[in-house]
Parts: sequence; C-alpha cells; structure tokens
Amino acid sequence: MRSSWSWASGSSVQSWSLFAERNGVDLKKVIGAIKTRPTHSNMIFPGPGIGGYCLPKDGGLGVWAYKHIMGWDDDIFKITPMAIDINDTRGLHAAQLVRDALRNMGVPIAAADVLLMGASYREDVGDTRYSGSELIVRKLKEMGAETRVHDPYVKHWFEFKNQNKQTVHDGDFAPHSKASFFNRQSELKDLEMEPDLMKAMKGVKAIVLAVRHEPYLDLDPDKVVKAVGRPCAIVDCFCVLDDEKIRRYFELGCEVKGMGRGHIQRIKESVRKKRKGR
Repeated sequence: MRSSWSWASGSSVQSWSLFAERNGVDLKKVIGAIKTRPTHSNMIFPGPGIGGYCLPKDGGLGVWAYKHIMGWDDDIFKITPMAIDINDTRGLHAAQLVRDALRNMGVPIAAADVLLMGASYREDVGDTRYSGSELIVRKLKEMGAETRVHDPYVKHWFEFKNQNKQTVHDGDFAPHSKASFFNRQSELKDLEMEPDLMKAMKGVKAIVLAVRHEPYLDLDPDKVVKAVGRPCAIVDCFCVLDDEKIRRYFELGCEVKGMGRGHIQRIKESVRKKRKGR
C-alpha cells in the first residue's frame, strides 16, 4: 500500500479478500484485470498488514488531535479508527489460515514448526514497523507454534528484541509492545532471523509467504518440498503463487491456502480427480 488513502482502501481489500476466499474467487486475477485500466493501476493486493507505519499513525493522530487538542467530543471520525482496526486483524487471519491448512493435513498447530518468509511491512525493504508479519508471529506463538523467520532485508527484528522494554507514558511506565495483547510471548524476545532460506525450511510443517520479496517470487515448489524434506502446508498471504505453482504443491502432497485466493479449492479438487483417474 503506497498512497495516503491506503488505510481505508486496505480495509476494503480485506473485506473483498474474505469474500473471495468464501466464494471461490481469485482476487489476484480480479485486481489484475482492473489494473489494466491506467487510472486504476495503483490498486493493492490483499496482504497481512496495513502497509507502513505512517498510515495508521497519521490517521490515528488526526482523530486524537480532534478530540484532545481541538476539544471536540463528538464522533465524526468513524471510518478512520474502524479501518485501522480492520487492517490490524489481517495478520490474525493469516495465522488462522496456517492453522486450517495444518488441520487439513492432520497436523495440530501446537508445537508445529512454521517458517515465516518476510518480516518487513512491504516488498523489498527492510522496515519492520507496523508489519503485518509481526501479528502473524505473535498469533502463531499464542496458538503454540514454533516460528522461524527469514527475510533477505532484515537482520534483527527489533519489535521482538525490545518487547520487554518500558516507555514512559503520563508519568507511569507502560509496555509499548504488541506482546501485551497476546499470550505466550516471553520467548519471542530471543527470536533470531534465519540467514539461510533453504536451511530454514528443513523439517517445517508450514511455510507462510508473508511478503512479496523478489527472492520469494520464483521459488520452485519441487525445490521447496525437497528442502523441507516432506510435504507441508503453504500459506500465501500476498498473492505470491500463480495457479501453476499452487497446482504443483498439491501434486507434491502439500496443502495450500491463500488470502483472497478462494479458487484454490478448485485446483485442489482437480488434482484429486486426476489422481483418481490414474
């Protein structure tokens, strides 16, 4: 998300993403078709986060200033906080997709090793502020999963490293970290980034494609499954996979889920029918 209105359009995309998942629609194809019109070329894809720290910060500050600096006590700002709240839940939904994919493979999410690919808030940058990936990791940890993280642009994930530090607010010490909103977070202060992607894949039960980093776009399903050592769950949060790769993962025995990718079930069923016909 790149424009100043993205916090609002992001919440709209979240709604259409869920619509697509529940009604067999591939939102990636829909958005791709719309983007052929020059005036609509900046439309965003569904993803696990709001798209940058300035968008929720600036919108939230506007609401705060209206009430606490200007002194108004009415509620004219309804859309802004609602949009921010909706966007803040997107990472939680991604974690639920991981749970559902593992369940379809007969694997409980508790104690499952999950590799998150992408820690930054958007593709090909190393900025983790307001990243949707942080919420995915925290929710997976609350569910009992063991999470590994790889990002070619991030060496240290400071939101986890500093989660136990305190900041002063209104004269009192209060935690500034999102860790306070989840259970089982204490171990995440020791979270380290995985430097080698292929080694990080070894033995995991699920892989989460959380950011559209260029190094992730051309990953070969056969090589991924070989690196893992067995079929695993693949969760595409950011329209990384095309239909050919989704089909290949199913052929290799994997389970695939995706945000806004409701057509995946049809691909799965077609692979099943092909196997039965042999």
